[in-house]
Amino acid sequence: MYAPHKRTARRTTRSARGALVALGLTLTAVPATAFAGPTPAPTAAHQPEAASTGLDDPAKKDIAMQLVSSAENSSLDWKAQYGYIEDIGDGRGYTAGIIGFCSGTGDMLDLVELYTQRKPDNVLAGYLPALREVDGSDSHDGLDPGFQDAWETAAQDPDFQQAQNDERDRVYFDPAVSRGKSDGLGTLGQFAYYDAIVMHGDGGDSTSFGSIRQRALEKAKPPAQGGDEVAYLDAFLDARVWAMEQEEAHSDTSRVDTAQRVFLRNGNLNLDPPLDWKVYGDSFHIG
Repeated sequence: MYAPHKRTARRTTRSARGALVALGLTLTAVPATAFAGPTPAPTAAHQPEAASTGLDDPAKKDIAMQLVSSAENSSLDWKAQYGYIEDIGDGRGYTAGIIGFCSGTGDMLDLVELYTQRKPDNVLAGYLPALREVDGSDSHDGLDPGFQDAWETAAQDPDFQQAQNDERDRVYFDPAVSRGKSDGLGTLGQFAYYDAIVMHGDGGDSTSFGSIRQRALEKAKPPAQGGDEVAYLDAFLDARVWAMEQEEAHSDTSRVDTAQRVFLRNGNLNLDPPLDWKVYGDSFHIG
């Protein structure tokens, strides 16, 4: 399938992704805060604690995916994006899948390698040499004309869908939630980190997630350092907007201005529905 309204892709490198690896486990069905062993039965004097308290709650994770999909694919149906693939002209080659894996930034290569480890005879395995060659460029050499069709075919395979879920979590979701929690941020703040890592990666350049966070820290302290959460998130979103404006492909900042900033202004630090926002002028609602 094609999503002509997709506007963005992240800046990331293979070395940056290596720094982001946290657990190598997925959160597709189980929140990251789940633990092994029996759960104590609640007593009459104590209410049971929530299974998770942040973006890793399954319901909140689904909201996060819908929010990202609204910006990346102009749709809340993120599960329909496994087969999405096109070159959006941002210098990163093909952009594809539920999180915008790119042939030019290496995360697509990592995904296809994982899929091939699990299912060696898959329809994308033959494109691995070409993906290795085009890594770091916008080239389609060795991929055209059949790669897009092969991707869409693979996207019908539950194993490839699971591989996309797993790489999303390993490279982007798990590190963002972990970093957000370590900074004392609630669900909205963890989502702000996740959306930033999805778009910018966590490399060493001035517009990477780490640099965005550092610019925010120069203006305000996060809760873990005794700061005010709203003030810190305002500073983080300011820094995020600055980073987006440095690149033409990211210069429309509505995914911050008329989405995340709206939730912050409403005091919705838990990212609780109902949620109403706009991206690129399109209105979205989660009830």
